[in-house]
Amino acid sequence: MAAIYGEEWCVIDDGAKIFCIRISDDIDDPKWTLCLQVMLPSEYPGSAPPVYQLNAPWLKGQERADLSNSLEEIYIQNIGESILYLWVEKIRDVLIQKSQMAEPGREVEKKTEEEDVESEDEVLVACQPETPGRALGFDVSAEMEELPPIDHGVPITDRRSTFQAHLAPVVCPKQVKMVLAKLYENKKIASATHNIYAYRIFCEDKQTFLQDYDDDGETAAGGRLLHLMEVLNVRNVLVVVSRWYGGILLGPDRFKHINNCARSILVERSYVGSPEESSKALGKNRKVRKDKKRSEH
Repeated sequence: MAAIYGEEWCVIDDGAKIFCIRISDDIDDPKWTLCLQVMLPSEYPGSAPPVYQLNAPWLKGQERADLSNSLEEIYIQNIGESILYLWVEKIRDVLIQKSQMAEPGREVEKKTEEEDVESEDEVLVACQPETPGRALGFDVSAEMEELPPIDHGVPITDRRSTFQAHLAPVVCPKQVKMVLAKLYENKKIASATHNIYAYRIFCEDKQTFLQDYDDDGETAAGGRLLHLMEVLNVRNVLVVVSRWYGGILLGPDRFKHINNCARSILVERSYVGSPEESSKALGKNRKVRKDKKRSEH
């Protein structure tokens, strides 16, 4: 790979087999750039795929999911073979297509997410728009006085990755969309590698919950966040956790940090009791599930 891609290919940790390659639509005049980081397990390529991260500030939502699905399809079609070259060229094809579809005169972000985060101290954000809001596909034409207040939690940093939770009271899906749109007006939040969110709204008339989540490319993170909110029995609240990836894979620890950020801001804003009380609620919930399983047998 180094012979093929030269300086674009970077060895992060030779012993752990962690590598990174910078991919762009055009070498001389790049408009769209993405960094692919891979960790090659000992079973690769025989029986295990690379563990990978796609890093670009513009890569969000469905676009990220589509690209991930394409890479996984390549692996399935070529099990037992080296696929890194195929992955890189697939990503390059996607960037070229994106460049050809871009509107003339559009200002394109070229920095990777690692370059965009200038320092860990600057990650703490306030809800003050720094750039015009980007298009989210949401209808946010409702009156702005309906926008709920948004609180920001204390960031957690581990191995150069930073996590920060944001919270807003919500009573309808329209407010969820408004809060998300407002958050994305902030340049730092918009540049996060992932913005995972979940919400729970209690419907008084039906005595049921309206709830949903979004992984934003961090597979299973949104579902875990929603499960935490269910366990803590919170209602009428939206929690968003931003993650700025720092170039080092965290493994399962990333889920721990996402949930810890969410739990902390929910406790701080009095949606649940103290950490001790929320731990008791978690234990009680587990006991109820166990008792239910016994009754079923």
